[in-house]
Parts: sequence; structure tokens; C-alpha cells
Amino acid sequence: MTVELRHLRAFLAIAEEGSITRAAARLGAGQPTVSRTLRRLEDHMGVLLVDRSTHHLELTREGRAFLDRARAAVAAADAALDPAGLVVRPLRLGHSWAALGDETTALLRRWDEEHPGVPLELLRIDDRCAGLARGRVDVALLRAPAAGCRARTELLRTEPRVAAVPADSPLAAPGRGPLALADLAHLPLAVNTVSGITTPALWPQGHRPRRTVEVANTDDWLAAIAAGRAVGVTTTATAQAHRHHSVAYVPLTGAPAVPVVLAWRDPPGHPAVPALLMLAHRVAGEAAQEPTGPGSR
Repeated sequence: MTVELRHLRAFLAIAEEGSITRAAARLGAGQPTVSRTLRRLEDHMGVLLVDRSTHHLELTREGRAFLDRARAAVAAADAALDPAGLVVRPLRLGHSWAALGDETTALLRRWDEEHPGVPLELLRIDDRCAGLARGRVDVALLRAPAAGCRARTELLRTEPRVAAVPADSPLAAPGRGPLALADLAHLPLAVNTVSGITTPALWPQGHRPRRTVEVANTDDWLAAIAAGRAVGVTTTATAQAHRHHSVAYVPLTGAPAVPVVLAWRDPPGHPAVPALLMLAHRVAGEAAQEPTGPGSR
């Protein structure tokens, strides 16, 4: 006899319901049919799977051993026969701001070339985990990630910090050169309280900005600086990804570089996560080997 899914489903229904009567009702079949189906499965296996000696049926030792195998087989068959499984779910890459700066385009294009069957979606999500903790993305690019993201991480690269000042500020005057943290300490500091990494704590104790302008996203951060209401500190990726005609990005000395990490849940939420991690490392590594020009304003 060839075992079919109906034999396994009948066995599972009996095991879970504890009664052929209830199993038959669950399967929409007659009791005699369910009994015959179970008996044929037992004949094929050569063992008794269900003890019928009591009013409430119980699995035999062999039946208990077979239960997990039957469940796994039915689940695998259901997954293989689900039409929705034929549609590849996009791989979602989250970021709070700047993504990979100038390397973002290279990452997306390389992915399309190397993995044409798996769409890659880049999503900007304004929170410290870039949507990872809420399950909105499969992988996230994070800068100084918050502990609450509950994820595995790998260091991708570090990024130098730059100052962001109004383009018409004396701090952005041609030929002035790099700025130091002390040059900004007397000015209001734009602080992104949702996903930003810079607070007055970046400055030494006793020399910190006394005023802050709180914003909730990168767009409002840029607007506050462009309007001359504040200055900001960010990384070179922001200067690349968020150019603004009224904001100048000036090299900043004396401030530690910012780690950029890839973060993902364990186990991964998408089978293509390892491939994306490998590609991101390659793109970042190739960019690091390119000769760099003078700092951009």
C-alpha cells in the first residue's frame, strides 16, 4: 500500500482529538472511513499506532514516536503545495538615515545583478533599530545600535564624523579648514531623539552645548540646520546621502568615528540574509580600497 497524506491526516486527527468520532467530524468523513484509514496505515507500518482498548483512545509507544514524523511530513507537504510559496518574498533592508552613503547605489545594483530572483527593498524607518525589532525588516544598517534591538551584529565599517552647519555660516567659510568640537559648543545642537547618534554627551564634561533643538527625523534635522537654528554632528554618509544646498558638511577633528553594523535576527527571517551580509561586506571593502579625495563640504 502507498501511504498518502490522508492517512497521515487521519492519524494526526485521532491523536489530537483522542476519539475517532471527533476526528471524523474534524475531517468531514465517516467514522468507518477514518477507522479503515488508520488501520491501513498501521498495516503499512507493521505496528499498532493507537490503543483502542479504552473509550478515550491513546497512542502506543510506537504511535508517540511516529507523531512528530507525521506532523513534519504533513507540514512539509502543505508548504510545498502552498501557491503562495511560489512567490519570492522581498528581502527587506532597513536603515534610519543615510543607508551606505555613496555605496548604497552600488549595493542595490550589485544585488540585482547577482540575485535577480530575490527583490531587495531598501526601507528608511525612523527608529533606533530601523524596523528590525518590530519585524518590519530582515536586515538593518545601524550606527551605534541600541541594545534593545535584540539582534546579531557584524561590524561593516566605521565612518568619520563631520559637522553640519548653515552654508552661509562663518564656520563654512572657504579656506577655514576642519572644525573641532569646541567650535560648535556655544551653538544650539540639533538632536534627532528618535534615531540620531549625537547628543551633548559627545563633548567633554563642562564644555557641552547648553541648548538643543530636538527633531524626530533626518529631514527635520536638516531643516533646522539650514534655517540657522542649530548645528549638527553626523557622519560622512549623511554628507553623501543627504546633500542640501543650505547645509555645509565640514570635516570634524577630535570626535570618534562611528561604527556601522549589519544587524539581523537569529535565526534569519529570510533565506537570503547571508547573501546580503556577504555582498555588503564586499561593497564596503571595495569602497575602502578606493583612493579618497579632499573632504567634501
